[in-house]
Amino acid sequence: MLFRIDPSLDETLFAQLVTQVRLAVAQGVLQPGERLPAARELAASLDLNVHTVLRAYQLLRDDGLIELRRGRGAIVTARPAADHAKLLAAIDEVVREARALRFSPEATATLLKEAFSS
Repeated sequence: MLFRIDPSLDETLFAQLVTQVRLAVAQGVLQPGERLPAARELAASLDLNVHTVLRAYQLLRDDGLIELRRGRGAIVTARPAADHAKLLAAIDEVVREARALRFSPEATATLLKEAFSS
């Protein structure tokens, strides 16, 4: 699994990592029993502080998505969410429309966040 972090975003670095793991679990990319990279290894590959990765892993553990085992690392425990094909199709449509209107990904994400807040 390839994780990408963008320091220029408003979202904190650990929150970006949490979001990517949640999405990977929801899409079935990460399966129950699969190991996430060791915190030190992931921190080094993303040029992050190891505590940033550990904070993300702790949040995922608290949400029940992963289990942290001493000596074995972080292991995915959650099952993929129910079929979300309809949601993915709607997102694809939003992306197509945003591109047609020349909206940036950030502006599109802001609009989605505002819609969730209302």
